[in-house]
Amino acid sequence: MLKNNKIILRDWQLTDLDAYQQWNTGQHLWMDYNGPYYATMTEAEVAQTIERKTANIISGEWETPRTNLVIADVNTDVFIGVVSWYWQSEETNWMSIGIVIYDDKQWGKGIGKIATALWVDYLFANIPEIVRLGMRTWSGHIGMMKVAEQLGFKEEARFRKARIVKGKYYDSIGLGILREEWERSGFVGDGIFVAGER
Repeated sequence: MLKNNKIILRDWQLTDLDAYQQWNTGQHLWMDYNGPYYATMTEAEVAQTIERKTANIISGEWETPRTNLVIADVNTDVFIGVVSWYWQSEETNWMSIGIVIYDDKQWGKGIGKIATALWVDYLFANIPEIVRLGMRTWSGHIGMMKVAEQLGFKEEARFRKARIVKGKYYDSIGLGILREEWERSGFVGDGIFVAGER
């Protein structure tokens, strides 16, 4: 669906589901950063998610625009992570986006920045009524804050000592970007988008 020279954002495939189950069962490093103040999915919840994904894959029925896509290696098509969006306020067309890269061996390679840029561009291009996109994170997730800053997101809210991680308080961070800021950012249609359909 959307790609550059490192990754592709695409629909789910049956071959992704074993990796998804593995990364969401037991303890993994990504869980220390991706909303660690929330409970992780139970095995039953993981199984239910896989059941829903299996039905979607077999039927070929996907929402348009997509609510989530797989991040995969552009050369091997191996499952790396997921991008998603959810409503903060559907009444005012206010969405927030999420990204998780499960395999920590893939961290620090620019994949998060590329995947987020592709996803933001896709959402602005395919949902003309939205005027802004948001991201939520916490002050201990330095990587996510750096990605957001590099892509032009602005810190819009900081709730001090609102999250507890491993017994320590951290701030909750709200970041956002307006459509016109994204269009001026230089990421729309530049070299980061080598060959993607919109």
